[in-house]
Amino acid sequence: MVEAVRDAGVVVTGAGGGIGAALARRFATEGARVVVNDLDAAKAGSVAAEIGGIAVPGDASAVVDAARDALGGMVDVYCANAGVAFEDPGAGTALDERAWALSWDVNVMAHVRAAHALLPGWLERGAGRFVSTVSAAGLLTMIGAPSYAVTKHGALAFAEWLSLTYRHRGVKVHAICPQGVRTDMLAATGSAGDLVLQPTAIEPEDVADALFRGIEDDRFLILPHPEVAEFHQARAAAPDRWLSGMNHIQRKWEAAR
Repeated sequence: MVEAVRDAGVVVTGAGGGIGAALARRFATEGARVVVNDLDAAKAGSVAAEIGGIAVPGDASAVVDAARDALGGMVDVYCANAGVAFEDPGAGTALDERAWALSWDVNVMAHVRAAHALLPGWLERGAGRFVSTVSAAGLLTMIGAPSYAVTKHGALAFAEWLSLTYRHRGVKVHAICPQGVRTDMLAATGSAGDLVLQPTAIEPEDVADALFRGIEDDRFLILPHPEVAEFHQARAAAPDRWLSGMNHIQRKWEAAR
């Protein structure tokens, strides 16, 4: 067991399935008390019943107070996992401002709102842990999904800011950045996901394992696909070459469609 989470009060948003459900199950296995949050009340209730957790359905942006009450007054670990993704072949030809607004609200602002609600208590006692499910798209990008790629960059930037600002005051932050994971969200990426993500897709449980290795090692950046580190380095070292390579994938996708 990971001592850092034993008996901890944990909240996992978007935990009705996929990565969120895997995180909730793993935290429960490690001895944590888990609040399962999801917009789908039935799914949240099912996962909570399975793990002996507490279902608190509803909007992830407003779950902190109810979760704190359910846990007896304190949230020790908050997993900002809820997210949305849309396939959009080109922002100039299929712009949907509603999709952009929802992506910003769920993928970024829900994290900001949760941190705003949690930080006063965490700073007062000098301890707290914020886990952000970002995506490799936040380190790199993703063809065919501009609102997802851009807002996941924002989620990573916010997680970095939290870490650099509060780590000396006891707040630990982890940013999980997987590539393809076999979930409903992967299906939502459509043909672009089939081309780029499906070939190396992993199970949600693999993501949970990677997070717990990162917790034990006290690491900020969690890479369930280790090759993402090489891609990130290549992007930083030679951005034009990297963009040309991504454009090659874009053209391959367009030809296949």
